[in-house]
Amino acid sequence: MSSDAPTRIRWRIIALIFVVYVLMFFDRVNISIAAKYIMPEYGLGKVEFGVIFSAFVMAYALAQVPGGWLGDRFGPRRVMTWAIVWWSVFTALTAVAGESFLVPWLGVVGSFVVVRALIGLGEAAAPANGNRMVANWSAPRERALAAGLTLAGTSIGGALTPPLIVWIMTHWGWREAFHLAGAAGLLVALVWYWLSADTPAEHPRVNAQERALIGLGSNPTPTQARGAVPWRRIFASRDLWCLSGAYAVLGYNVYFYLAWFYLYLVNERGFSLEAGGIYTMAPFLTMAVAGPLGGWLSDALVARRGKRLGRSGLGGACMLLTGVLVTAGATTPNATLAVVLLAASTGTLVLSVAAFWATTIDLSHRYAGITAGVMNMGGNLGGALSPTLMPWLAERHGWQVSLYVMGALSLLGALCWAGIRPERGIDAEDSALPV
Repeated sequence: MSSDAPTRIRWRIIALIFVVYVLMFFDRVNISIAAKYIMPEYGLGKVEFGVIFSAFVMAYALAQVPGGWLGDRFGPRRVMTWAIVWWSVFTALTAVAGESFLVPWLGVVGSFVVVRALIGLGEAAAPANGNRMVANWSAPRERALAAGLTLAGTSIGGALTPPLIVWIMTHWGWREAFHLAGAAGLLVALVWYWLSADTPAEHPRVNAQERALIGLGSNPTPTQARGAVPWRRIFASRDLWCLSGAYAVLGYNVYFYLAWFYLYLVNERGFSLEAGGIYTMAPFLTMAVAGPLGGWLSDALVARRGKRLGRSGLGGACMLLTGVLVTAGATTPNATLAVVLLAASTGTLVLSVAAFWATTIDLSHRYAGITAGVMNMGGNLGGALSPTLMPWLAERHGWQVSLYVMGALSLLGALCWAGIRPERGIDAEDSALPV
């Protein structure tokens, strides 16, 4: 390689974030598959298990902004390392939650709620710190593509988990699935700390040409927020509120696939346990393709037509298509066609995800961890509602009505995108920042 050519270390960092996200979603989805064994073993109903799902999501949502602030203040390398260690330990402890010392005081449900909430606290730091790394390491014209590639890790994690967990459970038992996940997490934490760096300036193998491409030029100063955070300005941003509202809709929809899709296919659509595990992969595989594709499309539209169309226009159109496809999937009596339509709806939904995350950086490069945390808090507050509300609606009105609500909310998400102007940056007055 010529000494004048930029190095490509930024893509290695993107690959590391991808691996962390695979792990994060493996540890998030595993309990929805293990629920098939946990629920009858402890005599838990769907609504009770929905509370366990929601405990994770609520803790995860509420810790988003603190997790983002920690990354902006202390750097994502250290914060992410400790976060992975934390959630991996409690993932392993999920295997004994039903017999823990908490059971006499809180009951089985309460014990699982505490463990899952603690996992949520740890995982909350991952998306915001991943976004902080994307902000630090990606060139402005590659921003959405980089976000899309990292977020594809969540889809791959979601796709691989069902068949892998089913295989482990049928051969060794559901508890071993959590033990193995915890051990894998400790290994990933070690690799992350060893190979990552907070900024290109701190990585010994990044040359001046790559720093210039990223936007640092001859000034290697890290973009971490060392001074007082302008909390009032951040929370007064109408664009950030609309973005968070749209992401709440996305979170509500996605958590159906994380929490209930497998049991929906097995119990409602009549698939076998093994077939359900295979078909549960479909939405996540669709997401894995749609995430990077949406990132590339968003960057291309921004380059040709500006951020208004490349971020907001793409996001709104994707939400509209999602609403149509979810409704069609709920309506069809053909089980296989329902899987196809619902998987397609996740594709159109996730086609907009890179635009979401790139917009948090467009709005504030300096506080990209915090803005991502605010948006993702909104997404997961919507997600916290989904695991409990959807089975409640299904028990009273049927799964079809529950899915119709998903479709209607998708239209509301499209309206939220109409109020977002990414060019109105929160810290746009600081001309030293790469935008």
